[in-house]
Amino acid sequence: MRRAAAGEGAGWLRAIAPLTLAVLAGPVVAGLAGVILPAFGYMPALGGAGFSLEPWRELLAWPGLAAAVRLSLTTGIGATVIALALTLLLVAAGQGTRTFRVLVRLIAPVLSVPHAATAFGLAFLIAPSGWIARLTSPWMTGWERPPDLLTVNDPAGLALTLGLVLKELPFLMLMTLAALAQADGLRTREVAETLGYGRIAAWMLVVLPRVYAQIRLPVYAVLAYSMSVVDMALILGPTRPGPLAVVILDWMSDPNLFMRFQAAAAALLLLALVAGALVLWRLAEEGAGALCRLVAMRGMRATALDRPLRPLALGLGAAGAALVLAGLAGLAVWSVAALWRFPDAWPAGLTLRIWQAQSSAIAGAAGITALIGLIATVAALVLVLGWLEAAHRAGRRAPAPAVLPLIYLPLIVPQVVFLPGMQVLALMAGFEGGLVLVMAVHLIFVLPYVFLSLADPWQAWDARAGTVAASLGAGPWRILLTVRLPMLLRPVLTAAAVGFAVSVAQYLPTLLIGAGRVATLTTEAVALAAGGNRRVIGAWALAQMLAPFAGFALALVVPALAFRKRKGMAV
Repeated sequence: MRRAAAGEGAGWLRAIAPLTLAVLAGPVVAGLAGVILPAFGYMPALGGAGFSLEPWRELLAWPGLAAAVRLSLTTGIGATVIALALTLLLVAAGQGTRTFRVLVRLIAPVLSVPHAATAFGLAFLIAPSGWIARLTSPWMTGWERPPDLLTVNDPAGLALTLGLVLKELPFLMLMTLAALAQADGLRTREVAETLGYGRIAAWMLVVLPRVYAQIRLPVYAVLAYSMSVVDMALILGPTRPGPLAVVILDWMSDPNLFMRFQAAAAALLLLALVAGALVLWRLAEEGAGALCRLVAMRGMRATALDRPLRPLALGLGAAGAALVLAGLAGLAVWSVAALWRFPDAWPAGLTLRIWQAQSSAIAGAAGITALIGLIATVAALVLVLGWLEAAHRAGRRAPAPAVLPLIYLPLIVPQVVFLPGMQVLALMAGFEGGLVLVMAVHLIFVLPYVFLSLADPWQAWDARAGTVAASLGAGPWRILLTVRLPMLLRPVLTAAAVGFAVSVAQYLPTLLIGAGRVATLTTEAVALAAGGNRRVIGAWALAQMLAPFAGFALALVVPALAFRKRKGMAV
């Protein structure tokens, strides 16, 4: 009886879940098909009427292949290992402390910074003439001129690895904190501590197994992204050759259209590398689990680890946040800097000349960025809210465990692998790059983040409020619109802000599907990386950073204004 009442009025809502899954998985599968065929020589539009291994022979004969593959593997796996280790160590050592609470408050603003803005900020800090060198020269280093050091675009990809760690650490922290709420981590750790285990050992042995099971897919997404990142690699990564993802983009943009065959083969190779890395990671998980069980069975308390590791973990977390924030401050200063000679720590003067010169271009790109982001975010919210409401009325929990991998599919399959295939299929179907097509592609990447941001608050809503409304005669739709959504206004707006920030940060989907005709803040900022004009780059990167900040600011301000006379809902 109760389940029937819950499902009453669901109607067409039941079709939203399969529609959403089709939006997530359909383009990825179609894009893969559009890459697999050219990789084996079949693309009639370019004269490839039959299957051939020639693209693979040309790819394997390319002299830079080994270096590109090595860079993709070392930077991607290295950044994921470091970011995950720092995340787990931070939570294990700091949970419940004042410093940890401060770091948690910094997660949202740091997470909202687009990848390109983070990369530019870091480059402005660690460059030979960057802010760190200026602040330490000449009194510490003795440098009167910028040193001849390759701190950005270094051949080993160390700068790129550091940038990826700084960007992925807040995301993994957010996922871990969400999982902790369901694992009852604090009380579980305290029980283990009463048995004589150190704080860090207790967390790693009894809390981590529960938490990691819930963050496994986000970790896989971070690994896949780090191995196939393009925008950060263009700014921080090595060149000639760059990582394999950057090489694929170069070949896809080559005036010689026949290079697309080789690019398709390279995309499949990258997909195989990511799949292999995920398999190795899964095996490493089993090994780490066996090691933890062995440590637990031997009763090793490891209390001596707490004293050195706790300050180290909190210090590294604070240093990472400081690097990101200092980089953003550097962008702001460079955007208004007049004459700024090395090794001066501060420019000789401040001017708005660059902002005045770039204002019309920035305003136009910002308008397009906002339009694409708003449409994609609103569409994602409609689909996610419809799916969650249909599951609620049917008495089920969304998403089902079997469906969760499909939600992560666009995040785990590298963009540079399936987007070229989507571009080819769109051209074959007669669709040229335009705003509508870019909005549709942004929706593919916005949807997972909106769903993951909103699913837990939706499930945690106290259903007794709906029961009271139903007892007063309210139907399912009235309960949704007048009770549930107002009570969940803050998490809904937060999910929307997350989705908008994801849309703002999209570089490769906008560039490839928009065919270079859709100019957003991100595409224009990354394009400026080759120019080297720090003042112009600073202005564009700062504008790109402010766009998602505006979304998060609205997510905070609107509920505060809406509930200013309702103290219980203002929390």
